[in-house]
Amino acid sequence: MDFTVLAKGIALAGCGIGAGLALIAGIGPGIGEGNAVAKALEAIGRQPECKGDVTSTMLLGVALAETTGIYGFVTGLLLIFVAPGMFMRYLG
Repeated sequence: MDFTVLAKGIALAGCGIGAGLALIAGIGPGIGEGNAVAKALEAIGRQPECKGDVTSTMLLGVALAETTGIYGFVTGLLLIFVAPGMFMRYLG
């Protein structure tokens, strides 16, 4: 029995499952950014004179939160396009 074919299938399945799980990481930043914007709008509504300070702080926080989603996206892309080729090279 040729176990190389089985090993290649398992490696490709692992890459696909890992990529799917990595791309789920985009959900968290979306929820967090939505909450941040909602609270910033609420703060501006209560004290309109603080609009500049609240907006700049909110934008910094949203940018930092977005990096986790970008890391997940890049990891997913690497697992889809780069990792299978590396595994296939090592498996023969």
